[in-house]
Amino acid sequence: MPALPQLSKMPTSPHGGDVTIKPYLVGVVLALALTAIPFGLVAARTLRPIQIFVVIGAAAITQVVVHLRYFLHLDLKPSSQNNLIALCFAAVVLLILVGGTLWIMFDLNYRMTQAVGR
Repeated sequence: MPALPQLSKMPTSPHGGDVTIKPYLVGVVLALALTAIPFGLVAARTLRPIQIFVVIGAAAITQVVVHLRYFLHLDLKPSSQNNLIALCFAAVVLLILVGGTLWIMFDLNYRMTQAVGR
């Protein structure tokens, strides 16, 4: 069985410098906190539903940024600019797919409620 790598002998990153575990730990803590907050608000029902939806949306967007920064190591530096452009294109395609799906679903719901009302 191969030996596990030691943290002191981690490989160097492609951008130079040693890889440390600290950014990953910060990312995990932030991701867990941004997951726990919406779950706690929904479970406790301390806010109105609209306010909870806003908090869930803000936490989701913040969590996407945390994952991009701490796990995918994407930032606004020129070295990762091509990756960021590709990611933005993927986000636009995803937005079109999700938006189109929701548009179709709401339209079908509207048409079904109109048909039942006759």
